[in-house]
Amino acid sequence: MNMRNNPKSIWASLLFGLCVLGQSHLLHAAPIVVEGVVPNEESKQAILVKMQSVYGADQVVDKIQVRPVSAPSGWSDSVTRVITPDLKKISQGQLRVRGTQVDLTGKMTDPNQIQPTASSFQALVQQPYRFNAQLSVNQAEQKIIDDALKNRIIEFESGSAILTAAGQQILDEMAVALNKVGGKKVKIIGHTDSSGDATKNTVLSQQRAAAVQSYLVSKSIAADRLSTEGKGSSQPVADNATADGRKKNRRIEFEVL
Repeated sequence: MNMRNNPKSIWASLLFGLCVLGQSHLLHAAPIVVEGVVPNEESKQAILVKMQSVYGADQVVDKIQVRPVSAPSGWSDSVTRVITPDLKKISQGQLRVRGTQVDLTGKMTDPNQIQPTASSFQALVQQPYRFNAQLSVNQAEQKIIDDALKNRIIEFESGSAILTAAGQQILDEMAVALNKVGGKKVKIIGHTDSSGDATKNTVLSQQRAAAVQSYLVSKSIAADRLSTEGKGSSQPVADNATADGRKKNRRIEFEVL
């Protein structure tokens, strides 16, 4: 079957980034980006209203497209059913719905809450829908790294992977924090805004992550502890339509593995 010639064969899908991160002594709530393809405007509005009721209207970024896609019976109701305040217990996560498959990933601070949370969402997902949860503990080591970054942007020269002096200063502090987490391995993840070519953005994000890795190695952090990944513009945390949003999306993240 040729999907290009038969748009009805493309499943409705939705992706929420669950990015509520504890930074320093303050709680910083990053915007929740909702993106994907839904079959009609009614489904889109139902999903947005439910998301806004949980997170607040000012915290939800709408990237949903309405297109002629296939959706199982009751799809919109099934999606909105799993949008509950329990999602706010999860950080660094995603809720993904594609057709009848519902996947929830992320981290929680209390290991005793992982199974009850997964079970509560499982109870909300009814046949023929399938649910899969991959929840893990948000380690104390991750908090040390997050507190060192303090939600700051590691800056580079425009359009390049050359660190600015301000970016190097932040990484000097990150090197101290990395020494505090013992031998834990850390992934350095590069992100860009959506300006320009998507493929070039992915390459640039990888180059910037590698530049951060090289700088930290020069500060005596063992190279085998650091891995890199470039995600380009695929995971925005703010609206790319504004200058401030694009600045927030051009970022480096550190994930303790």
